[in-house]
Amino acid sequence: MAVHRVVTLPFTDPRTCRVAYADALPLPGVRQVAVLERAADGTLDVPLGHDAEAGEATVGAGAAGGLLGLVTGPLGALLGATAGAAFGNALEVQREGEEYAAMIVLSSGVQDGTSLLVLDLKEEEEGPVDELAARYGTVAGREEAKDFAARVRKAWKDA
Repeated sequence: MAVHRVVTLPFTDPRTCRVAYADALPLPGVRQVAVLERAADGTLDVPLGHDAEAGEATVGAGAAGGLLGLVTGPLGALLGATAGAAFGNALEVQREGEEYAAMIVLSSGVQDGTSLLVLDLKEEEEGPVDELAARYGTVAGREEAKDFAARVRKAWKDA
């Protein structure tokens, strides 16, 4: 049974982290991958990110709205699809806000001049990620997604 996790791999060399990012994209169960980098002066950057589910809420809600609108005729289908897409877009904006909060929580562990590879995945087995980590001389840190989400919500509430 797959476990939904947030997995982090720390890197002392940001260039190596970027290479590992490309190798992480095809891992089984990957939903999102991002690189967090902190420059020597302390500024934080997210130079790379991939979200396999981006846009799904907008497309799904738009299609559902269009289908519901078909019952009322062509104008209803157009209005239903438009309203559904707007609702889906609102869900996407909320999701992006949650992802931003998660990056803030994760960034506290990124020291100046280092980087962090972050994976959001449904992991059937730990082997593929552990093999990736070993290939790059790092160790994967794992946290169940529900526990990580609770930590992010608490940090957001306390801010």
